Amino acid sequence: MMRPAAPVTWPAGHTAAAAFTFDVDAESALLWGAPQNADRMSVMSHQAYGPLVGVPRLLDLLERHRIRSTFFVPGFTAHRYPTVVRDIVAAGHEIAHHGYLHEQPTGVSAAEEADNLDRGLAALEEVAGIRPTGYRAPMWDLSWRSPGLLADRGFLYDSSLMDADVPYELDVDGRRSIVEIPIQWALDDWEQYCFIPDVSGSGLIETPAKARELWQAEFDALRAVGGCWVLTNHPFLSGRPSRAAALGELMQHVTDCADVWVATLEEIAAHTRSLALTPRTITRPELDDSSS
Repeated sequence: MMRPAAPVTWPAGHTAAAAFTFDVDAESALLWGAPQNADRMSVMSHQAYGPLVGVPRLLDLLERHRIRSTFFVPGFTAHRYPTVVRDIVAAGHEIAHHGYLHEQPTGVSAAEEADNLDRGLAALEEVAGIRPTGYRAPMWDLSWRSPGLLADRGFLYDSSLMDADVPYELDVDGRRSIVEIPIQWALDDWEQYCFIPDVSGSGLIETPAKARELWQAEFDALRAVGGCWVLTNHPFLSGRPSRAAALGELMQHVTDCADVWVATLEEIAAHTRSLALTPRTITRPELDDSSS
């Protein structure tokens, strides 16, 4: 059974919520399923820009606007760039799980998906000294078994689904639930900026002004309906100077709205859990022979 997500009341008199989130994919996003990309030095350098240049610039930007953010880090990135990940923690931001080598859950077996979760957890505990409470599926591509695997490991929340304007409790098995914090493709910088020959994009790279216009329009509309606006950026994309400048302007617009609670996803999930909402059940569509 599917039903709309229940309304969410926000803390301290706020009428909406917002979160700036970053996926620190680095090279991992182009290596899973295509290890031959490791031979492409220029392509790898495009991805390395994220941790080497983008993350420090974005950390400065977040500090300037006094925003605490959520960084989703694959275990491979943590192992390859441990100092960068520790810098994120030292700056007071949340570290969350994003696979080990950016593996899409729908592209692996149940055993492999579980192993990828465990390897990612181990890497983040080893490098950052934390056990994350949040998860985002690489490519936002949850499998139907993912919620159960997350609940088994004590995760508080996931941020990979797209079926609501506000967070909700997602029923796992009738006994357990995890908080779901919805996202959407319009609020992702990959679609605006990412072009890598033979890998991603059409060659059309949008201007930062266009991206900011889109993201601000979504923010203003979600604010009007009491929703939860979650922006997803990648340091190898939005860490470039002109894009970071536009992102800073957007941060100013969001933080100027006194009625909007700007928070980490962990904070939003913990608040949602405190509301004791009735969990929502989502079921896989079943097709009969006449539908195929």
